[in-house]
Amino acid sequence: MKILFLSFFYKPDLSAGSFRNTALVDILKNKIKPEDEIEVLTTMPNRYHTFKAQASETETDGNVTIRRIKLSAHKNGFADQVISYRDYYRSVKRLTKGKNYDLIYASSSKLFTAFLGARLAKKMRLPLYLDIRDIFTDTMNEVLKNKIAKTFILPSLKFIERYTVNNASHINFVSKGFENYFKSIYKGSTSFYTNGIDDEFLELANQQNKNNSLKTEKLITYAGNIGEGQGLEKIIPFAAKKLGNKYKFRIIGDGGAKKHLVNKLQEMKVDNVEILQPVNRNKLKEHYAESDFLFLHLNNYKAFEKVLPSKIFEYGATRKGIIAGVGGYANQFIHENIPDAILFSPGETDELLEKLNSYKPNGNYRQKFLEKFNRNRIMNEMAESILKLLPDYKK
Repeated sequence: MKILFLSFFYKPDLSAGSFRNTALVDILKNKIKPEDEIEVLTTMPNRYHTFKAQASETETDGNVTIRRIKLSAHKNGFADQVISYRDYYRSVKRLTKGKNYDLIYASSSKLFTAFLGARLAKKMRLPLYLDIRDIFTDTMNEVLKNKIAKTFILPSLKFIERYTVNNASHINFVSKGFENYFKSIYKGSTSFYTNGIDDEFLELANQQNKNNSLKTEKLITYAGNIGEGQGLEKIIPFAAKKLGNKYKFRIIGDGGAKKHLVNKLQEMKVDNVEILQPVNRNKLKEHYAESDFLFLHLNNYKAFEKVLPSKIFEYGATRKGIIAGVGGYANQFIHENIPDAILFSPGETDELLEKLNSYKPNGNYRQKFLEKFNRNRIMNEMAESILKLLPDYKK
């Protein structure tokens, strides 16, 4: 038996997709027989042009072969990403030509990895398991500002989306918020295996918060992508300006909207925000340990009312205060699972300040959250659901 595993991002790259799919392969390889194979087709680390990680083009780990495709250098611009996905698409088609597989798995935050999986599955007449981590067409509908471009691009994307999901044997949705969107165009079997907490972050749950009552400055940390979806430039400069020298924001990451954030900070003469380049997870844990609050924000778009950011799971593993400017399903999820978090409407600075000023830390050990969203448990169940698509698989 041989599984073709498509994931644009994979270790050692820094992204939610990389962490999720690496963990899934680690589980899958121990569930299949030694003579079975998993072939991972991914890319050389490219999530952020400011973060460089060494990786081999070909790597073997027992019954897993990882092939990393070289892409042109890019800075996360829209045109750059289109070229990158084109290169990945073409290389995967070349690398799979003439090969035999029994199952295709495709992870999609961007639509075209899933579309690639659908094209190959239809051509090879194989079962396809899709992991949907974002609704690309929904997001593009919000992000595209040019009405002419939207008129021509969106119908094509909708067609590709419908083709993709209708060629899937099973679809997993990372967020329950995606269910209503897809149920009108997909009638097949579905599941809801979310992101989860990796073992390396579970150790943060055992660290008691230090007594910071004597600190004159509270540290609020955001770590992740700085893109259109996060809308950090719409909240952080304004909140930092009003909070003054009692608080400091630390932004760790990179992305297409970073320049907008930097420009806004300079325009408003904000001096209590520092921006650091992306770091590996060991260094990231050190930043979390130093922080008083961990910050999350999504742009005030209808599309983002359906998503469930993976960052919630990292943050929730700590005993730190969580500040989240999210709406829709993410707001509901945090309210139900991390009730001590500070929730505010996206972009609403005054609401954030009001709730922050009245916040009373309790240093909660979030035991139920840690157990419910343990990555290993979730990936173990998801791996079983993937293997069930194989007629000869026996647990």
